[in-house]
This record gives sequence, C-alpha cells and structure tokens, in this order.
Amino acid sequence: MALHLWLTFSLAYLITSLTPGPNVLLTVRNALRYGPSGMGMTLLGNLSAQLLLISGVAMGVGALLISLPAAFLALKLVGAGYLIYLGLRQLLSRDKPKLPAGEIPPVAPRAKWRIGVEAFLVSASNPKTLVFFCAFLPQFLEPGRPIFGQFAAMFISIAAIVGLVHSFYCFTAYRFGQRLKASRLAAWFKRATGALFIGLGVRLLSTKAV
Repeated sequence: MALHLWLTFSLAYLITSLTPGPNVLLTVRNALRYGPSGMGMTLLGNLSAQLLLISGVAMGVGALLISLPAAFLALKLVGAGYLIYLGLRQLLSRDKPKLPAGEIPPVAPRAKWRIGVEAFLVSASNPKTLVFFCAFLPQFLEPGRPIFGQFAAMFISIAAIVGLVHSFYCFTAYRFGQRLKASRLAAWFKRATGALFIGLGVRLLSTKAV
C-alpha cells in the first residue's frame, strides 16, 4: 500500500471514527464500570468483529450478504434487537453499592470474557459497519498488488485508530465521571446511556443496504 494512499485512508477513517456510535458508547461504559481491563476487553471484542467483517469484504462475502435482502434484514433485526436489549438492561438494572471515590470493582476472568463477547456481538451484528466497509475499503485498493496484504494493512490501521479514538473518549468520560459519581447526576447518566443504546437500535432498523 503506497504511503500517500495509506495516509489518505487513515485520515478518512479517523474522521469517520470521531462520531460516537454503539461501539464507542459500549467502550466508554465498560471503561467507567470496570476500568482499563473492561476497556481492553471491549476493544478486543470490537476489533475481532471488525477483522471478521473486513475478511468477509475481502472475500466478497460482504457484497453477497448485502445483495440478499432477507439476510440483510435478519442481521439488521438481530443488531437492533441486541442494542435495545442492552439499553433496557442498563435502564432496569439496580444500582450497585457505591465504592470509595476512584475505586473500581474487580472483574472476574469469566466476566472479562463476557465483556469481550458482548462487544463482539454489538460490532458484528451491526449491518451499518458491513455496508460502510463494502463501500469504503475498495476505494483504497491498488490494482496489481496482493488484495489480502492491502486489507491486512487497512485492518492494522483501523485497529490503531479505533484504539486511539476510543481511548480519548474513555479518558474524557473518566475525568468527567470522577465528578459525576459524587453527584445525583450518576443516575441520570445511567438512564441516558440506556436511552442512547435504545435510540441507536431503533435507528438501526431504518438502515438500508443501498
């Protein structure tokens, strides 16, 4: 992948990544709830799903799935339903006992894997990501060069950008969250997060393949 093409791709993807979506929201929520380990497992699940989707695009599976209305509709319903489920769970869950300021509850190994699986499902079941990759990635392919090598370079770049952007949002939310935890706004923040998940799920239902 030529340097100028890689720089153009990286800048374009960085700009698109700055708009918060369900993956960012989930990463921030888990970072505030579980600390760096929660953020790390969320990123691992998210990037694993993106690797799967990018591999699908490279093999032409993505375009095939989008061309099948029934399959695309099924994926859309699953993704929207899961986001709405996460939102309802956030809204209806009971508040846990408060810990001293700055203290983060320990995360059991099993819970860490559940965090990663949850992040994987949120990313993999979102057809908007698949549509975006199908439309975006082929624009930066160079004829005459190995296809999978170029897709590998793009995934590595995507992983670095996602890690950078999500870390920025988590750091900002953590700084704000230190003040938030000591106020009555904590309950409001929890409800707002749940409502955002539900809103993203409802919005996903209107997504079209083309």
